[in-house]
Order: sequence, then structure tokens, then C-alpha cells
Amino acid sequence: MTTTIRHASWLKAPETQALIAALETARPGGSRFVGGCVRNTLMGRPVDDIDIATQLTPDRVTGVAEQAGFAAHPTGIEHGTVTVVVNHKPFEVTTLRRDVSTDGRRATVAFTESWEEDAQRRDFRLNALYAGADGAIYDPTGGGLDDARAGRVIFIGDAHDRIREDYLRILRFFRFNAWYARGPLDPHGLHACADLVSGLDALSVERVWKETKKLLAAPDPRAAWEGMSAIEVRARALPEMANETRLDALCSLEADLLLPVDAMTRVAASLADQGAARALARRLKLSNEERDRLVRALGDEVKIVSYMSLREMRRAIYRIGNEAFRDRVMLAWAGAGDKAQQWRALVAHAQMWTPPKLPLSGDEVMAAGVPAGPKVGAVMREVEDWWIDADFPDDKLSVIERLKAVAQGMA
Repeated sequence: MTTTIRHASWLKAPETQALIAALETARPGGSRFVGGCVRNTLMGRPVDDIDIATQLTPDRVTGVAEQAGFAAHPTGIEHGTVTVVVNHKPFEVTTLRRDVSTDGRRATVAFTESWEEDAQRRDFRLNALYAGADGAIYDPTGGGLDDARAGRVIFIGDAHDRIREDYLRILRFFRFNAWYARGPLDPHGLHACADLVSGLDALSVERVWKETKKLLAAPDPRAAWEGMSAIEVRARALPEMANETRLDALCSLEADLLLPVDAMTRVAASLADQGAARALARRLKLSNEERDRLVRALGDEVKIVSYMSLREMRRAIYRIGNEAFRDRVMLAWAGAGDKAQQWRALVAHAQMWTPPKLPLSGDEVMAAGVPAGPKVGAVMREVEDWWIDADFPDDKLSVIERLKAVAQGMA
């Protein structure tokens, strides 16, 4: 019996049907859905992006799209990719291709009309599944469908050859195992990754960081991370992320207690301290926002314990912010080695309580008789300290009375 995904909601969507109909009119049977949308549908996972492989050349894809009234953008034209937008929904439409040459980072491709050649240049068998306009599944490698059903991540053909085509596939091997594997890592793939681990040095740091975040966003990446560590992939690509004990404890908490996953919290858990965070940020060229978050998560100016009172929680959140408080709670919880429910209350408070703004302005301070200059800031800080200690009273009159007392004391 033919396997089909014809009932998938994304396949039946009007935008999808309109685009595939236009492509099929230009060349019947010449366009198929491919990759993640097919794989995830078969595995019961959400579908975010819809990719289409086609025998049409990029210029013909553009012409067909524009004739149908769709926008067409040459987002990856050197590799045959045109992004077609239908009613604000983007689709990547890529001409079938084969690799002509590669240096392990970038490939030179030639267009082809062979589905088998197109499949052979992909990485894993479960990523080389195609679906026709009617939802019928095509499996050119002969193993992708079984892999998707069993939860296996296996390279297409010779694993060494696939990795030499693009060394990022080493990290992708572990990322896809983290997301889709239901058993141990394929030993042949693992062996090939170990043999070619030095190829990671040729990758851009941006690609390494992007792949790392995707891997750590998986529901439970522990087996994949252990595999990376076992063959020196982790040490070679991510030497700063050496705190495997805390990362494992954090992932265990999240899995056992069904806690929300945050990849950046996991990155922080894998780092020893703020120095390691800054070193990782410099080497992999993290954004300033990402660097600052990791550094704040690993700070220690606020003591985090499971038995914090509501007042202590609010004071800490006000000082360091909701996000940093949650990160520090999760790291402290993982480091404590227990699953006490008091920790969960701290996490909830970090999400629920919004720190108020001090109801006092510099103009009001000067109106109380404090001369413009450094004294204004000093008075505001003293009033703020009182306001924090009083647990953030929403009482403007009390704040003004306190201001008057502080101003008089500094006169």
C-alpha cells in the first residue's frame, strides 16, 4: 500500500495547493514536497517550513510564480532556490541538483532532472523523503521511510563521503539524533564523525553556534550530547561548554518534571562561570544580547535558594530581571541535586511577577529641594533602597514623604 500524507493540514492549505497546482501545470509530476515537512508529518511532529523540490529551473519557477500572481525572490539562486510567497506564506522552491565539487563548506552544484541524484546529495535518509501533490511518498534512498518510522538517523550512502561534502553534517548528525532518534546513535555514522572530527575546524563559527542552539533546543539532547563528548566533537567545537554534570542535571529536571525547555539556559548550564561565557561569546561571535544573558545567568551577586520568601524573590527579580532570575533558579535547582517543588514556585514567580518602576522622578527630587547634580542620583538611590526593602509599595504619598525625609537628612 502506498504511504501518503494527503491529510496533512499544511498540504491541504489553500496557499500550498495554489502553488503546487501552478508548478504542476507547468510540468506535471515535476514538483514534490521534500525534507522537514514530509519527515515531520510522518513522525507526528509540527511542521514549520514547507520546501518544494522541482525539475523546473529557477527562471521557470520565477515565471510560473509571477504568472500566478505570487511574489518570487531569488534567495539562494546560486543553489537553485527561489522563495515564493503566496498570501504572505513563504515556500522555498529549489531545482533538483547534484554536487559538482565541494571543499567541505560550500558546494558547487549543477541542476538535474533526476530525483535520485537530488536525494543522494542530501545528508540523512529521513531527510530525503519526497511527497507528491497528492501526498504520496517517494523514498529514493530506499531507507528514509523506515528510518522515519523507527526514529533512526542514518547518513545516505557512505557516511564519510557525506561528511566530507559538508563538515557541518557532524553537528547535524547529533542535532537530528537529539530531535528524532528513538534509540542509540547509528554506530557507522558515529564512527565517521570521529574519523573526520578535525573537519569541524573549517566551519564558520556562526554555523557552529546556530547548530548548537538548535541541538540544545531539543526536548532531551542528553544522548546526543554524550555522543558528542565521547568522540571529542564537543571538546573540539565547544571547549567552553564543559560542565556536562550540570547540563545533564538540568535536562533531567526538564524531562522528569515536564518543564519548559530554553536552549540558552542549557548553554549557561554547560559553562563553568562568567569567564567561560565571555570566552564562548567572543569565539563564536554571539550577539551582545546572547552574551549578556549568559553572563547574567552565571552571576552570583544574588543568592538563590529553594526556600526564598516572596519578598526575597521579588527583590532578586527587581535587581537582576525576570530572565536572569529564572536562569539562575534553573541552574541552582540543577546544582542542588533535588526536585523539591519549592524550586518550581520560584520559576513560576519569575514568569508571573513584573517588577514595578520606582514612582519617583528626578524633577520631583529637585522639587524637594535637592540641587541638580550628583545629589539627585544619591537621593533617588536611597529612596529606592527604602522602597525595595518595603516590598515595592504602590503608594506615591509614602514615597514622597520618604523623599522629603532623605532630602532633609542630606541638606
